[in-house]
Amino acid sequence: MYSSGDHTRFIKQTASRLGFNYCGIAKAEFLDEDARRLEDWLNKGMHGKMQYMENYFDLRVDPCKLVPGAKSVITLLLNYFPGEQQNAEQPKIAKYAYGNDYHEVIRNKLHVFLDEIKIKTGEINGRGFVDSAPVLERTWAQKSGLGWIGKNGNLIHKQQGSWFFIATLIVDLELEYDDPLTKDYCGSCTKCIDHCPTDAILPNKVIDGSKCISYFTIELKDALLPASMKDRFDNWMFGCDTCQDVCPWNRFAKPHNEINFTPIPAVLHFTTKEWNDLTEEQFKLIFKHSPIKRTKFSGIKRNLQFISKHP
Repeated sequence: MYSSGDHTRFIKQTASRLGFNYCGIAKAEFLDEDARRLEDWLNKGMHGKMQYMENYFDLRVDPCKLVPGAKSVITLLLNYFPGEQQNAEQPKIAKYAYGNDYHEVIRNKLHVFLDEIKIKTGEINGRGFVDSAPVLERTWAQKSGLGWIGKNGNLIHKQQGSWFFIATLIVDLELEYDDPLTKDYCGSCTKCIDHCPTDAILPNKVIDGSKCISYFTIELKDALLPASMKDRFDNWMFGCDTCQDVCPWNRFAKPHNEINFTPIPAVLHFTTKEWNDLTEEQFKLIFKHSPIKRTKFSGIKRNLQFISKHP
């Protein structure tokens, strides 16, 4: 008969074998404080036109609503920091979108992970999530000791910074739990706040999503971007990494070794002219497996026009 300790060791070893950089485990419980904070954030309209943020509120704060009888929340971090960077003159793309779509890459790993847990422990209930379901993954990461939530809203790991995708497995299996990280190591640093091009980062770790460049360039589906934001995007065409680029903790970042995140050549090398000359057929072919397809061809054209220095 295996103990909860045996199962915990197996899960952490499996996480490492599947390529995850860090694994932490927290007890599944209702997120009372987060429920209040999320409700306040939504009431203030900081989600902009991201209506989906209003949906499934009860699922976001109660893991038992996602997996009946949930006992443990397993949090996994996967590094995506690239070894190569774009040229300074190009329309800028957030680093998470350099390679293949992380949703597909991580979802496949989670399927394998859950299957292996079931083989080891017997039939259990469990679900894997990666950024596309109502899970407050950064809270669970902090509760399982993997980092603290910085002033820019990102999870920051003390040894390696914030260039991580966060995945979550919720299971009805009792495990040994890691101690939460209760200390905040941002200190008096305000670099992310000071450098945010659109003043989207507010005090007390509040992010006004409706002002974020990532929101405008990816989430917002309007045909035109707000004139009030003209010349404030700092040449970001898809997403924005400014708050992570300036974070002192990211000096510890190391390049990933996930082959699926190998940069697409066009992302690293396309000039503004090549982006502008791109046809929809070429776009669909080149970015077939890329997160960039999320904003669609029309969105890329809109964003390009908006960051253009020419009227």
